[in-house]
Amino acid sequence: MTPDSSRFWPADEWTPGSTPPSFDKQPLRDHLETLDWDKTPPPPVLPAEVIDASRERYVTAYERITSLRFADWPGVSGA
Repeated sequence: MTPDSSRFWPADEWTPGSTPPSFDKQPLRDHLETLDWDKTPPPPVLPAEVIDASRERYVTAYERITSLRFADWPGVSGA
């Protein structure tokens, strides 16, 4: 059960007919679709803003689902 396999959305931000904000790696998918890359290794280098946007979604999902701060998770340094 990850944000990519389960498609979590904030219920309080959903309205019928709308696309709610999601907690998946859509910024990464969107970026890759703009490139002329045939999806074979090696992958392209990702811009920092794509990495940051994807990371922020996963951190937000973790914090909303667990009610814990990601920065307090053992193993997180400098987050």
